[in-house]
Amino acid sequence: MTQIQLRQGLHIHVTEKGTGTPVMLLHGFCGSSGYFAPIVDKLSEHCRVLTLDLRGHGKSAAPNGPYTIEEMADDIIQVAFKLQLERFVLLGHSLGGYITLSLAERYENRLLGFGLIHSNGYPDNEEGKARRLQAVENIQTAGIVTFVDKLIPSLFNPDRLDQLGSQIQAAIQIGYHTPPQGAIGASLAMRERIDRRHVMDQSSLPLLLIAGRKDSKMTPDKLFTTTRDKVSSHVIEDAGHMSMMETPDELVELIRSFVKDQVNPV
Repeated sequence: MTQIQLRQGLHIHVTEKGTGTPVMLLHGFCGSSGYFAPIVDKLSEHCRVLTLDLRGHGKSAAPNGPYTIEEMADDIIQVAFKLQLERFVLLGHSLGGYITLSLAERYENRLLGFGLIHSNGYPDNEEGKARRLQAVENIQTAGIVTFVDKLIPSLFNPDRLDQLGSQIQAAIQIGYHTPPQGAIGASLAMRERIDRRHVMDQSSLPLLLIAGRKDSKMTPDKLFTTTRDKVSSHVIEDAGHMSMMETPDELVELIRSFVKDQVNPV
């Protein structure tokens, strides 16, 4: 574990394990690198796994004011530079997927491949933008604990809530550690993000797309918007929005196969 200083007042918390092809995992909104704890040990048997806390989340710095997806992607590139990662695989969950697309659009030469896990390339519609502002208001008035208590259970497969009680509680505890100004900054970043479906279509890099059949936030049809070559598309039948916690073994296998067969084909 290490804190990487990007500039005055901005540090990013990074954890890494394993050797081989570097695979960086970006978590979702009100999450942290802790989201990936259930998969890191097994995945690191096959590659060098890097997880980090995005700006405004976990143990990373949480500047005041609105963020942009582009700024958050630039954080990742700076981290890669500091770690002397020449090229790497970047996989983003939810909010992390929006950041992944921004980075892939502008820094494709730094990537070996990229992917979206329960994310998509669409911008917010007007209803979605209104929900972001409502989220900001809720965080400001009721606090992050109340906000997280409502948000997190809705991310999991509704048919397995009883089975997934410990995983839900783990995600809630992670959410509690999100600085309120970080959650607000990230909400506003997502509200202003642009349509980046073209990045998936126009890139020549291997692309991994993973959806959850029981995901009410990101349905598979929203994610599978490209039919070009070198795209690996998968639906995890028992997962909602949190496959890294709901179906960790299945997610590890999909990532391992992608790296082995698409990124590093014999």
